[in-house]
Amino acid sequence: MAGTRNDLSVLIVGAGPVGMTLASELARYGVTVRIVDKAPQRTDKSKALVLWSRTLELLDRGMGARPFVEAGFKVHGVSIQAGGATIGRLEMDAVPSPYPFALMIPQSETERLLEERLAEQGVTVERSVAAQSIDVGSEGVSAVLQAASGHEETVRARWLVGCDGAHSVVRHALGVPFSGETLPSDWMLADVHMTGYPHPDTDAAVYWHKEGVLIVFPISPGRYRVLGDLPSSGAEVPPAPTLDQVRDLLARRASPGMSVHDPIWLAGFRINDRKVRDYRHGRVFLAGDAAHIHSPAGGQGMNTGMQDAFNIAWKLALVEQGTCGEALLDSYSPERSAVGDQVLEAAGRLTTIATLKNPVAQQVRNLVGHLVLGVTAARHKVADTLSEVAVHYPDSPLNGPSLRRGPRPGERLAPAKGDTPIGSGNAPRFVLLAERTSAIDDLVARRPGLVDPAVRPPLRDGAIWLIRPDGYVACASEDPREIADYLDRIAAEPAHQVGAVPRRHGEADGPRH
Repeated sequence: MAGTRNDLSVLIVGAGPVGMTLASELARYGVTVRIVDKAPQRTDKSKALVLWSRTLELLDRGMGARPFVEAGFKVHGVSIQAGGATIGRLEMDAVPSPYPFALMIPQSETERLLEERLAEQGVTVERSVAAQSIDVGSEGVSAVLQAASGHEETVRARWLVGCDGAHSVVRHALGVPFSGETLPSDWMLADVHMTGYPHPDTDAAVYWHKEGVLIVFPISPGRYRVLGDLPSSGAEVPPAPTLDQVRDLLARRASPGMSVHDPIWLAGFRINDRKVRDYRHGRVFLAGDAAHIHSPAGGQGMNTGMQDAFNIAWKLALVEQGTCGEALLDSYSPERSAVGDQVLEAAGRLTTIATLKNPVAQQVRNLVGHLVLGVTAARHKVADTLSEVAVHYPDSPLNGPSLRRGPRPGERLAPAKGDTPIGSGNAPRFVLLAERTSAIDDLVARRPGLVDPAVRPPLRDGAIWLIRPDGYVACASEDPREIADYLDRIAAEPAHQVGAVPRRHGEADGPRH
């Protein structure tokens, strides 16, 4: 027997970390949401292992990063080794973030915490429910959902977001190409217990070897993840390694003395580099692995997907509330697709460098790597890229006027430790950094649903910054009228007629940039 539901704002297909992050953010904003997943239960595997600084910052705006930090293990450095010598070490402590570390936390724990938060918000993940078909119209989306019992239900929602992974049913239903390639080599993954690790437990280690690469991540004291590339087996699915094979690879490629035992998870895999061109298709959006998959080098896949979710959530909420026009949603794909391109390129480059087989190329790599990582600025740049605090939107269609000095539109405004994060609370509002004047008060009063009434101090006297709900700069000016014009451009309705936003005393006519 089929049923029909018509009162839904957003249907989310896929309840991994990306889908649950999106559902939690939308629920925080009061948007009606439903989230389904064909799997009968959340994963019990460690899978994606790291939460980076930028993801923790964004989590802090809603449910808070603390539960994740308390459940995880902080890694403060990455040591790169070759031929028994240290090529260099990346220090995460210098990352400009309240979370200057890589948080090692099994995906099973990340999903547990997200699902517990959803339960607190009154949202239940509907498991063993698969999307069978999707029909996209101009006013909404219709999806046929099938439960494990065979019961079918037709659900109508104004928006649908596919967070259903690399084999996305949503993407296939849209007929969207997933362009890219599968790399020829096999890879092994081993989550094991280990003794004799020669580095501090708060460091990960990368071993560049003439045969390939070996990477060791601490998960918790005594527990580690080991990754390494292998010659292609020719099998359709790479076989899982045995514990003896893991021991052999460690003995050949890594520091002597490491002994593994009591494996938790052994798996084989191949690397796919694939991505869709557009993340939005009318009333359907793609996020996470449904939109982009790539090498695990850098551990950025899940983080990039969760940041897709943070990006689209506040925009959908403002549109659903009638505060902003639907054109706001057009910024999702160019912003996040550009980030996806950057992550694919960076992860591919790291993989290529780590798996060089030509002896001369390896020698050049080792020499150049040692020189580059000997420069403090270079180390910081790599660490900022890994931690994703370097993610910006310089070419976003949402970027407004700019100032010559200070953070520019599209740049992340680094949160200050101890401050309430911009974007906290139950409403996705923009925040002003400005001196409190009558002009600023009038500007806030004109857009009560779009601008937070709590104005924060400016970054310098005489200047105004408007910050998006996700902590990125929207625009900057010395003229409040330019800020008002920007808000008028993205708003759905004319401003409240509180009065014209006056210019500052002594200002000349015309905008300033």
